[in-house]
Amino acid sequence: METVKKLKTSWNAVKGYVVSALCFGVVIGLFLNGVLSMSDRMDKEGEETLRSAIARASVQCYAIEGRYPPSVEYLEENYGIKIDRNRFNVFYDGFASNVMPDITVFPNQEERGR
Repeated sequence: METVKKLKTSWNAVKGYVVSALCFGVVIGLFLNGVLSMSDRMDKEGEETLRSAIARASVQCYAIEGRYPPSVEYLEENYGIKIDRNRFNVFYDGFASNVMPDITVFPNQEERGR
């Protein structure tokens, strides 16, 4: 009878450890999901911030010089725009000096590992 009681007690202890490990795994999974979600949100906000900074610098160039800048490199050299080319690809399409260029910012897929 004593052996059966010890066996039941040890089985209850094992069940407790398994339940604790599962709960810990769920908490870690939720935490990692939250971190990845936050990272994606920050990347999206970074894209939008960069796009609007390039647009503002383009308008500033137009106001000062009377023409939109010919390239993003011109904005980097003369208007203080900083682009992290490891994180973002910028497509700047200006076909005329008096028409606002199309500005598109994409995340660099190689950096994200996709």
